Amino acid sequence: MNPRFVEAFYWVVSLKSVSRAAEKLFITQSAMSSRIAALEEELGVLLLDRRDKQFRLTVAGMRFFSHAQRLLALHRDIKTEMGAGTPRTVSLRIGAIESVLHSWLIDWVQHMRKTQPEFELELTVETTPVLVDQVRRGRLDLAFAALPSSGEGLRSRALPSMDMVFVGHADLHRKRRYTLAELAALDLLTFQRSSQPHVALLDLLRSNGIEVGRLHSISSISAMVQLVEGGFGVATLPSAAVARLAPRFALKALKCDAALPALPIHASYREDPTSVVAQAVVEEVLTYLGVAVLAKRNSASKKVMN
Repeated sequence: MNPRFVEAFYWVVSLKSVSRAAEKLFITQSAMSSRIAALEEELGVLLLDRRDKQFRLTVAGMRFFSHAQRLLALHRDIKTEMGAGTPRTVSLRIGAIESVLHSWLIDWVQHMRKTQPEFELELTVETTPVLVDQVRRGRLDLAFAALPSSGEGLRSRALPSMDMVFVGHADLHRKRRYTLAELAALDLLTFQRSSQPHVALLDLLRSNGIEVGRLHSISSISAMVQLVEGGFGVATLPSAAVARLAPRFALKALKCDAALPALPIHASYREDPTSVVAQAVVEEVLTYLGVAVLAKRNSASKKVMN
């Protein structure tokens, strides 16, 4: 039994679409259909109900799906054991929100390149709703977003959340500390409507009895940074992103009497019996972020002692 035919069937069922499964495996829809047909001919049963455009498995298809998962997992384990020590290209389609991109993703990719020279990346930067949908549809192998993907066969892990801060122009905002009311009187820049930072900022203002003034929704961190540098208002950004960008731009994290809620980050991926790469990468990210946080704390402690 050809493992590629079994893999084709697995992804058609998991993604509930021949076209999305073909996209996942980088083959044409006709090639995908041919693989399923060849598998059906070998088994002597119909696996997919093709009577209308609705995706449906036959009874035989439902029974074979569990066998397919075990077959692919066994095939994966055999290849791993027999090919141990053989360099292999680790290729992943990763998606991330801008906050992750500007905070730690670039450093992590460089770290991965050093520790795993065969690492190959296809990166998509999008909003959380788009990334969640792309993982669900199988167009991404792994996504770092503010919300987890949910559904059959999907897995999510919580990553360390990101501290959020108010950011102003270093030369225009010279006060040591601001009240929330003072900042609210300025033009406020935050992420797109309904995003976690946008909702969190609105909740913070309302819970403190402050009327929402001029609140601008901008999906791009680069655009927010350029607006702040041009003297247009105050932005809410991840503190880690500000630390990376401040040396190049006239940015300053503003102290405020009210703290912004942290931005949650989740890693989402789909179970794959043919590979444990996505899950392994999530573990790598957790380890990397843990080491990075520890190094940051040690550096801060040394500065205090000195």
